[in-house]
Amino acid sequence: MPTTRRSFLAGAGVAGGLSALPLSGLSAATAAAAEPDFGPKIGQALLSRNENPYGPAPSALRAISETAKMGCYYNDRGHAKLTAMIAERFGVSATQVVIGEGSTEVLCAAALAWGRKGAILCPDLFWDTTVLYGERQGVKAIRVPMSADMGVDLTAMAAAVDDRIAMVQICNPNNPTGILIPPSDLKAFVTKTAPKATVLVDEAYNELTDRPEDNSMIDLVRAGADVIVCRTFSKIYGMAGLRVGYAITSEKNAALIRSHQMSFGGNLGGLAAAIASFNDTPFLEQSRAAVLEGRQMIVDAVSKAGLKALPSQTNFVFVMVPDANALRDAMAARGIAIRGAYGSLNGYSRVSTGKLEDVARYAAALPELSAKLWA
Repeated sequence: MPTTRRSFLAGAGVAGGLSALPLSGLSAATAAAAEPDFGPKIGQALLSRNENPYGPAPSALRAISETAKMGCYYNDRGHAKLTAMIAERFGVSATQVVIGEGSTEVLCAAALAWGRKGAILCPDLFWDTTVLYGERQGVKAIRVPMSADMGVDLTAMAAAVDDRIAMVQICNPNNPTGILIPPSDLKAFVTKTAPKATVLVDEAYNELTDRPEDNSMIDLVRAGADVIVCRTFSKIYGMAGLRVGYAITSEKNAALIRSHQMSFGGNLGGLAAAIASFNDTPFLEQSRAAVLEGRQMIVDAVSKAGLKALPSQTNFVFVMVPDANALRDAMAARGIAIRGAYGSLNGYSRVSTGKLEDVARYAAALPELSAKLWA
């Protein structure tokens, strides 16, 4: 696991001046061949994709190694085992759990299934990849503007629910803003809305919030509300590339989602890793600690640079800047990858928590680049 923040910041002045590691003596073809097939490029601080490089857990890696030789077989029993483990933890039946190739597959399946019945209502800014997928298949999406503080406007969304709406989709905490909707507010919204339309809450970052259990809507699923809660192994478990996610909902909703999935059985490596690390409390505590430490490093750097950021309950921070694309390009010149503008929102720059030494490079560079770009 990572060393302390202090040790990273002690070398931040040096790290902040690094660009991609010295490949200048290599030909373009040789340099390209030297790049790894997965993960960051050589010397790159990859802080643009909300990944958690402190996973997978050692327990997950052992399970992948031990089960790889079984890759010639389908994964029915492993799929059933993980389903049962999830059901037991959250106090639901196995028939209420849907496992997918990442939560993306589950979300896409829901978009198609409910999109056949009506429109999907969603905020104007959220992780909308799966809704965009539905729109490409003919699904209609209705977007509601964000509130003045960039939060999800629950009042406006509730007012927009009518006979056209089959499903309401919300990401909480939201991506890319990082803002958490207070659980009491969201539960009141769901209680009011679910009798009219299914409510899907994407809780990809739930385990990174201050009070994960209190912030979840799973208790409403157990109470019988028409709610779908989606989770993923991509974030706190550090398994983004292993593609395992799941939904918890009613038995009826689960069956409908399954009928629109494209895969079956899951991939062996991902399932083995998920089974092994699902209850790996020591790793989860270490993973969470590393993410929160990196997040605080970013917040401190933002303050030092004289900038502001939205409050985050995730593994990324949405920083308010004069020009997100200019900052992205300046960081890229130093081998630091962050996100540019989201559509027309060029006043916000999203940076993820990666390896702490990489976050230290960003933290050292941000005040300097801010001064150069916007002095």
